[in-house]
Amino acid sequence: MIKAILFDLDNTLIDFMKMKKVSCEAAIDSMIDAGLNVKKEKAMKILFEIYDKYGLEDPKVFQKFLKKVIGKVDYRILAYGIVAYRKMRTGFLEPFPHTHYTLLKLKSKGIKLGIVSDAPRLKAWLRLANMKISDFFDAIITFDDTKQLKPSIEPFKLAMKKLKVNPNETLMIGDMPSRDIKGAKALGIKTAFAKYGNIKVKNTGADIVLTDIKDLLKII
Repeated sequence: MIKAILFDLDNTLIDFMKMKKVSCEAAIDSMIDAGLNVKKEKAMKILFEIYDKYGLEDPKVFQKFLKKVIGKVDYRILAYGIVAYRKMRTGFLEPFPHTHYTLLKLKSKGIKLGIVSDAPRLKAWLRLANMKISDFFDAIITFDDTKQLKPSIEPFKLAMKKLKVNPNETLMIGDMPSRDIKGAKALGIKTAFAKYGNIKVKNTGADIVLTDIKDLLKII
């Protein structure tokens, strides 16, 4: 019997890649308007190559981007880019459809809810506060809590400890098979793949595939 559900955050509860793409486009447009001499399509390609190399949470991605494009950090252009990015990010940081409804229904059933995220603590909490869903969760585990990224078993173990449940009573939901599914399975946790957050993956290795977060209500 499932007593607790663990969620990944980005692309499982939050449509993170949509927010990232739109916010980066706004930043590039603003930097070009401020005098950066580069085509938008080329700029986006370079920016996401940097993200691929250093991770989507890199706090100095725009500094690295400017060094790549013009050989230095122009702080005037940098400032315009960061301001535009932050403004757009706030407007697009939303949960997937049916998230509030599903979380409310799960809580009403007495299910304990937790988050296991690779995001730094402050960034995770800022996203949750922005979406007004933090109160649904009984445990929120971020990178800062264990200093280990999934698929390490440590974040999952800490979440279950806080929720006071065993692996056979727990379900983990995530969009990254190599991190969310692999790490949870290593502990014997039942797994569900959030296909709605990552439609490109076919071989998930998960016990369940969700096409909508509300599908959880059919199995719990």
